[in-house]
Amino acid sequence: MSARPLVITDCDEVLLHMVAPFREWLGEVHAIDFAFDAPDFTTALTRRETGETVEQKEIWRLLNGFFDTEMERQEPIAGAVEAYGTLAEQADVVVLTNLLDHRQEDRARQLARHGIDVKVYTNQGPKGGAIARILDEYAPSRAVFIDDLSQHHSSAREHAPDIARLHLCGEPGLAPHIACGAKAGDAHARIDTWHEALPWILNRLEKPA
Repeated sequence: MSARPLVITDCDEVLLHMVAPFREWLGEVHAIDFAFDAPDFTTALTRRETGETVEQKEIWRLLNGFFDTEMERQEPIAGAVEAYGTLAEQADVVVLTNLLDHRQEDRARQLARHGIDVKVYTNQGPKGGAIARILDEYAPSRAVFIDDLSQHHSSAREHAPDIARLHLCGEPGLAPHIACGAKAGDAHARIDTWHEALPWILNRLEKPA
C-alpha cells in the first residue's frame, strides 16, 4: 500500500523502441518487409520475394522469436530514461507490458540495463483489468497510465475511469499511423515526445484527472 502517486506505463514504443528494431530484424534475417503505414498489423508484413502477406499465426511466431533472441536491439525512446528518473523521485513507477508471463524477468532485466529499474507486470489482451488490480495493490494518491495504443486507453477508461490517461507513441515512424486515443475520447491527451509529456504527467500527479 502506498500514498505516493503512481505511474503505470507501457514499455514498447513508450520507453523502448520495438517496431523499428523488429522491422530491421525481419528484413535482415527473414527477407520480410514491415509497412508502418498499413491499416492493420495483420496486413503489414509481406515477403520480399513474393509480395505475399505474412499470415497472422506466423506474425505471432516471428514476434516470439524476436523477444526470444533480439531484445538487445531495443534502445530507449528519446528522453524516456531521463523522464523515468524525474518521475521516480516523485512517484512509484511500474511497467505494464503485453508480453507472455514467462518474459517478465527478461523485460525487467532489459529495462534495468538501460537504467529503468521498475517492477514489471505482464499482461495479454486489454489492459484495463490489470490496471485496476495494480491500483488496488498500490492505493496511490494520484495515478497516470501511459500507453501507445488507443485500445488500451479505452479499456483503462472502462475499468479504471479515475486514472489520468496519456497516449504516447515515441516511435516517429509509427506515430502518424496509429489511431489517437485522445480523439476517441479514451485518453486525456496525446503527446508523442517525452520532452512535452513529462510536464503533463507531473501536473496530473499533483491533481485528479
